[in-house]
Amino acid sequence: MTGFKYLDRCRIKRISRITFSVFLLLLFNFSAIKAQEVIPTYSDYLTDNLYLIHPSMAGASNYDQIRLTGRTQWFDVQDAPNLQTLAFNSRVGEKIGLGGIAFRDENGNFSKVGAYATFAYHLMFSRSTADLNQLSFGISGGIIQHRLDTSGFSRFDPILGQSTNDIFANMDLGISYYVRDLYFHFAAKNILTVQRDLFYSDAVPSNMRKYLFSAGYVFTLNPNDPWDFEPSILLQAREATNEMAVDANLKAYYEVDFGDVWGGISYRNSFESTEYTSEGEEVRRQQLRYITPFVGVDYKKFVFGYTFSYQLNSLVLSNGGFHQITLGYNFGESRERYDCKCPAIN
Repeated sequence: MTGFKYLDRCRIKRISRITFSVFLLLLFNFSAIKAQEVIPTYSDYLTDNLYLIHPSMAGASNYDQIRLTGRTQWFDVQDAPNLQTLAFNSRVGEKIGLGGIAFRDENGNFSKVGAYATFAYHLMFSRSTADLNQLSFGISGGIIQHRLDTSGFSRFDPILGQSTNDIFANMDLGISYYVRDLYFHFAAKNILTVQRDLFYSDAVPSNMRKYLFSAGYVFTLNPNDPWDFEPSILLQAREATNEMAVDANLKAYYEVDFGDVWGGISYRNSFESTEYTSEGEEVRRQQLRYITPFVGVDYKKFVFGYTFSYQLNSLVLSNGGFHQITLGYNFGESRERYDCKCPAIN
């Protein structure tokens, strides 16, 4: 839940008393949710970075990939959340895919670093490149270090505890299916039950499992038209809290001599709402909602993408929005291209 991150305790005094009371309620309602995230699910999967959230996509493309992302929130807020990821995936032989992800996620007094390794297996049912029919399985294992910087705290907090470092392991599973221009993905994230030492055990569930399901279709209005369109959805569900959110996306591609220019828009909405109030006002409810336009270009083997997320909630910490850049490079000997509108594979 990006819009309700932990507040830096050293800077809470700068916020007015009314605003503080509102955000304090939001903070405790969403603290357990944030702690369930290992690599947060943002909208960078729409910038040709599907492997970052779906382990079954390691080596699924007909070229090897490397992707670097940097995300910063709220430029006008000091120590605001920021995330960096480096992802690599490659096909080894005809059916094996390998990949790796390294990341760093900072959020005020909290930070996480970690690395994942992925093994994927691809079953090809296609008889030729005239049609794409590929079923893929993936499994990832990772080590994560979660750190709390208590150097600026003036007193002991029983919820946060005394421990400043927490190292744990977890696993993700995934499956993907491509049939010509239609695709489906499913991923089970953080499937291991982990006892956390960094936080008070009643504040953070040991069950961090999250499920992702996405589907989409790529089509063109005219066989000779340089435009392609890709509507898609992404559904997220957290097991411990029964929370759900959905992304509705539309992406467009325009073919040019050096590659593709693309862009689109994404809308995310949670199904749950949080109660909040300020002094002298009635209790209100608010859902997590934000809209994300994105643009990018594939210049030969290079990829550049930019996303900007803007919260639509009536109550926000900042109007600065969330900025994310994706840089990529496709390398290795390209395998045969399929006769389909399938940009994640071709």
